[in-house]
Amino acid sequence: MRARVYWPVTVAAALLVGLLAYGLTTTGTDTTLDAATAKGERVAPPTGGALPVLGGNGSGSLADYKGKVVLVNVWASWCEPCRDELPLIQRAHKTLSARGGTVLGIDVKENSGAALEAIDEFGLTFPNLRDRDGSFVREWGQTGYPENYVIDRQGRVAAVRRFPVTQKWLDETLPPLLDEAA
Repeated sequence: MRARVYWPVTVAAALLVGLLAYGLTTTGTDTTLDAATAKGERVAPPTGGALPVLGGNGSGSLADYKGKVVLVNVWASWCEPCRDELPLIQRAHKTLSARGGTVLGIDVKENSGAALEAIDEFGLTFPNLRDRDGSFVREWGQTGYPENYVIDRQGRVAAVRRFPVTQKWLDETLPPLLDEAA
């Protein structure tokens, strides 16, 4: 008699596991940017729109930097790998800004006070926007923190780095783009 009681529960559990597996395999991270840049293609970034300026008034967007090489750095102050790479990102900003480029930070899903403390702690001078709910970076196929996207002077995604950058990666990626004409 006990076996009959567990039968409906077993079937329900199996259906639930099946639906979960289906959901995981049919949705997930959009790897369009990764696939394109891996083949050497440059594609338009997701539109995303404007985001609030972190610690300031107004909003900003990638479109504000048209004609510049832009290193888009997705970060959060609670992310240790993000914190580890911020000094390198700041140095990259100095190099970029001297050659007509910039870093654009996108702080994601955190208290703006904590992010502003990190900006002060690391002496960051590049502009930062705030993605309160992560919807902006989700359109970019975000998988974790930190992530970096390099935009060429024509506004196309030229490179994607889904984990912390290295000096070597920056040295291989940025100079050729900075040398290209607008």
